[in-house]
Amino acid sequence: MLHATRTALVELGWGKLTMGDVAARAGVAKTTLYRRWASKNELVVDAVAALFDEHLELPDRGSLQADIEGVVLRFAALLERPETKTALMAVVAESTRDDALRDRIRSAIVDRQKSLVLLGRERAQARGELPREDDPEVAARTADLIFDVIAGAVVHRTLVSAESVDEEWARTFAGVLVGGLGSATGARTPDGLNSSPSGV
Repeated sequence: MLHATRTALVELGWGKLTMGDVAARAGVAKTTLYRRWASKNELVVDAVAALFDEHLELPDRGSLQADIEGVVLRFAALLERPETKTALMAVVAESTRDDALRDRIRSAIVDRQKSLVLLGRERAQARGELPREDDPEVAARTADLIFDVIAGAVVHRTLVSAESVDEEWARTFAGVLVGGLGSATGARTPDGLNSSPSGV
């Protein structure tokens, strides 16, 4: 049903998409959809969330900077898929007029994907690249900021500026972010971890 939702959205667009279209493509009754999703908004958000859950992960490349490069490239590749691009832009635009939809995006997509930030930070702390933060509130704010910086930069470049995210861009971006994290947390850059923006 979620795949049928994404396919229908790409072909029909947000304005023309109906629960009936999705039900017909999925081969189920509309009542089946309404038992799980109260509205088209909820259905499309969950369809987008499933894409992120299935395809976005944090590869372990051996260093914080390399890990960031890896997730940036995966995220950009996911956003370049027509079904992701169409669905994400549609729900974000609609959420500016619908507080409930915005809350669902936050819980179904944003909060779940922040787990990648927490995983990356744990790895970096285990490697000695970042210090452990004793204050849970400070740690949570830092994780939120890292997520916002990565998601904001990649979404803006791919969906707003319509520019590619290649390995060079990902490397430069990761270097800038790692350098900023070092300054913000007082971390000492480990040997072999290049945090310069140029990546050289």
